[in-house]
Amino acid sequence: MPEKPLRDVIAPDLDVLFCGINPSLMSAARGHHFARPGNRFWPAIHLAGLTPRRMSPDEDAELLGYGLGVTNVVDRPTRAAAELTPAELRAGAAALEGLVAENRPRVLAVLGITAWRVAFDRPRAVTGLQPERIGGAITWAVPNPSGLNAHAQLPDLARAYAQLRPC
Repeated sequence: MPEKPLRDVIAPDLDVLFCGINPSLMSAARGHHFARPGNRFWPAIHLAGLTPRRMSPDEDAELLGYGLGVTNVVDRPTRAAAELTPAELRAGAAALEGLVAENRPRVLAVLGITAWRVAFDRPRAVTGLQPERIGGAITWAVPNPSGLNAHAQLPDLARAYAQLRPC
């Protein structure tokens, strides 16, 4: 199996595994998740109370210490997620299910409702807690933190992400 252009930040039994759609070209080049300027992941998880301070992309491996991890549905970096094909998203969903089953996070948070709908064949899904589990994990579809997603502002992201930490 070829090496991923952006490694997963994952360990067994995490509280929350965040799952982006795919790496940006900048994230792949820098070797860190959510590295593109304008991406609101790092401030959102801090405002949600999931990390004690605002972290930077270069510190993504430190998420494990807070019971958090990061992966992607599709490994191929692109300028925009819209460049991905439905077949890539569906294949990525199957691989993600195996990764989740192997590592057993309590919660899987897919960052992007459109990706969730296509990858998991849920065309009418809405954001929030999903009725099915993926790989055994409680599954949420939450807003994508990309700066290209104008539908969700930083306070909206923080509110959505704050719901993810299991009690």
